Amino acid sequence: MHAVGTSRQPGAPAVRTAVVWDVLRTALADRVAVTGRTRLDIVDAGGGTGGFAVPLAALGHAVTVVDPSPDSLAALERRAAEAGVGVRALQGDASDLGDLLPADGTDLVLCHSVLEYVEDPGGALAAMSRLLREGGMVSVLAANPLAAALHRSVSGRFDEALTALGDPEGRWGDRDPTPRRFTRESLVRLLGTSGLRPGEVHGVRVFADLVPSRLLDGEPGAAAALIALEQAAAEHPVLRDIASQLHILGRR
Repeated sequence: MHAVGTSRQPGAPAVRTAVVWDVLRTALADRVAVTGRTRLDIVDAGGGTGGFAVPLAALGHAVTVVDPSPDSLAALERRAAEAGVGVRALQGDASDLGDLLPADGTDLVLCHSVLEYVEDPGGALAAMSRLLREGGMVSVLAANPLAAALHRSVSGRFDEALTALGDPEGRWGDRDPTPRRFTRESLVRLLGTSGLRPGEVHGVRVFADLVPSRLLDGEPGAAAALIALEQAAAEHPVLRDIASQLHILGRR
């Protein structure tokens, strides 16, 4: 996925992640106000090359990325160096979090595009929950099966769209690279059974994945207008549920 950028400040990234950043900035500001600490401890599980980690470090927070790929962690370190920030990089899987990091020492764990791929999503979330201080948060971003059906149908793959609608994991077939997807209801239920209090669900990339990039590149102000549309659609009771991804905060 190639994000479409606009001129922006640290922590306010591109069209496809703008809704997530809106939620995170508010949650971090609330956490700073409650704790009195301006430098929060953040863990990015499966954080890869640092798309979220580096901007969070640029905002002044202490960020640790745990990722199984040494190549991704090397790219993360280069990206952090170019941005002039420090990010700690640890190689490991979501299942290793309890061995790599202390319990009760984290304010925010990012779990973005992770639950689709781990063997035990509930166990992974429970492990993340144990890292949190009281009142800490897990930010979950996961693929949505309704969007998979929509996108397959727009591509003319009508049989695959029908399969995605009926499959319990939201998969459209054997060639689907995503092992599982989550509805709004299943995410809320999963967080609750993992010891987290689910917050509001937001739709992410309701329209962004359907808009040709040439429309954004060729029209001044188009990216900003699309961000405003995404922000409005994120909480819409119908549009939210067809977003490419769903985002939710769970609190300890």
